[in-house]
Amino acid sequence: MSAPSSRRTLARILATGLHTPEARVTNEELVGAYNAWVQRWNAAHPDDPREESSAAFIEKASGIKARHVLDRQGMLDPERMRPVLPVRRDDELSIMAELGVLAAKDAMARSGIEPSSIDAVICAASNMQRPYPALAVEIQDALGIEGFAFDMNVACASAAFGIQTAIGLLSTGARRVLMVNPEICTAHINFRDRDGHFIFGDVATAVIVGGPPDESEAPLFDVLDTRLKTVFSNNIRNNMGFLDPATDSVIDWQDPGTDKLFKQRGRSVFKEVVPMVGAMISEHLADNGVEASEVSRLWLHQANLSMNQLIAKKVLGHEASEEEAPVVLDEYANTSSAGSIIAFHLHHADLSPGEIGVISGFGAGYSAGSVIVRAV
Repeated sequence: MSAPSSRRTLARILATGLHTPEARVTNEELVGAYNAWVQRWNAAHPDDPREESSAAFIEKASGIKARHVLDRQGMLDPERMRPVLPVRRDDELSIMAELGVLAAKDAMARSGIEPSSIDAVICAASNMQRPYPALAVEIQDALGIEGFAFDMNVACASAAFGIQTAIGLLSTGARRVLMVNPEICTAHINFRDRDGHFIFGDVATAVIVGGPPDESEAPLFDVLDTRLKTVFSNNIRNNMGFLDPATDSVIDWQDPGTDKLFKQRGRSVFKEVVPMVGAMISEHLADNGVEASEVSRLWLHQANLSMNQLIAKKVLGHEASEEEAPVVLDEYANTSSAGSIIAFHLHHADLSPGEIGVISGFGAGYSAGSVIVRAV
């Protein structure tokens, strides 16, 4: 098997972009709202009491300290316990498309890449604001990009799947592909669920992928190889969908057990996903002739600190340092498909040419993807 330095480059990551909403909610603020709701619930339902929470519990369980969000007011209102996101007219840019556009513009500004040199747009995220028109087509139109665009959803692994899909489009003639990951995760949280109300934040990321080496470009990383994997599981699920009106399904916002929002069996997810992803990345590296000692960085999906630490240990063979496996979930929380891209965006500039890293996303499905990259 050929050494990574002599492998053919599949594609190049030319730029990344990040848009972070200005509003921020700390664990203390979130717990204050949750506990106020619990006290009201317990007073009205003495036979079905709920347990209060604490900022210390959240940080110990997840490593999360805060999150950026589109709206603070609604999610911190004990009477509402969900964001307030006003409906926009059909002739206005949708909220999700706006986030994607902002992240894309950041990536384009950093690289000097013009819309005229991009041929395709992929909107890869865990939830879409609507079934159609595709959010990707709306983003394409707002940026003035000609060509084609489409949406794809592979939950928290959407960015890794999106990068591989972009590489496939390059092989059919596209010059550059823009992939955006706008994640409005707070919109699908049950803020009355003690074990889940703190998990997510809102953000948008973007990646511009180009073809093999071009002297006119200033790439960040070569993409050496990609790998994808899915295994069906019900342990992470969101049942909201377009069939709801036909089945007379409704969301009872006062019922903490509602079945139409994000839910997971956390212990089962931890037990099953950690070995699956650790083995996938290790096998992927081995199949490309890369030793664990050659891996300088792991940009992992930012869902849970303990999960990332264990996966990194399985891949590297030792406890990973903060430099080897950077963490952003303390400030951003879980941002689904955007998490690994945020980590990559914020923690790649210090790598020297030739150093190797892995971008990996994993989550509901189960779905997982790894992208082996080499600094240029």
